[in-house]
Amino acid sequence: MRRVARILGRVVALAVGAIVLLWLGCEAAVEAAAWGRCHSRLEEVPAREFGLVLGTSKFVAPGRINLHYQYRIDAAVELYHAGKVRRLIVSGNGAGPHYNEPRMMREDLEARGVPAGAIVADEAGLRTFDSVVRAAEVFGARDFIVVSQRSHNERAVFIGRARGLDVHGWNARRVGVWTDPRTALRERLARVRAVLDVLIPGKQPTISPPPPKTLSSARPSR
Repeated sequence: MRRVARILGRVVALAVGAIVLLWLGCEAAVEAAAWGRCHSRLEEVPAREFGLVLGTSKFVAPGRINLHYQYRIDAAVELYHAGKVRRLIVSGNGAGPHYNEPRMMREDLEARGVPAGAIVADEAGLRTFDSVVRAAEVFGARDFIVVSQRSHNERAVFIGRARGLDVHGWNARRVGVWTDPRTALRERLARVRAVLDVLIPGKQPTISPPPPKTLSSARPSR
């Protein structure tokens, strides 16, 4: 029995070690791809036609705002009014009749002075991978600024660069780990999935995009 226990212990240790190495490798791959491309100072952000605002739920409880959402809206408004982007693609889950992240983002951006004509909605951004890939394949955005918290931006930049896109990130204000520990943990796991996604040949978004179209590059009125 002791011998069996020792063997099982070694198998478990090897399995745990392999998982840790996989996780560390994924973290390193994401960090390397995003190095120098996720900005917290506006003067560092390159001017682009499109900004891609990544969706999340607006509320964490009835009447209680999700700080990740609020800070992303703040960052998107700042980016647009600074003239760093001409259009904002708001991408998130819009599949349900009573829950629509892009619609909520559009309403809040318009309330903050972003013209309706400068906002484009992608209601099929069910995952970060989907949002990034669809920005290129649906809206013809081959180079754009992604707007979210830094850790999320790094993952989006990694996905974009793996797909041959020129992506930078504009970092929304950070939400402390102790304020939302579940999101922090989910991000660590999401990086592993992101690496697996880009390694799958021909991987497509959950909702397959239609043939590519390029939005007009004419600057909308402010």
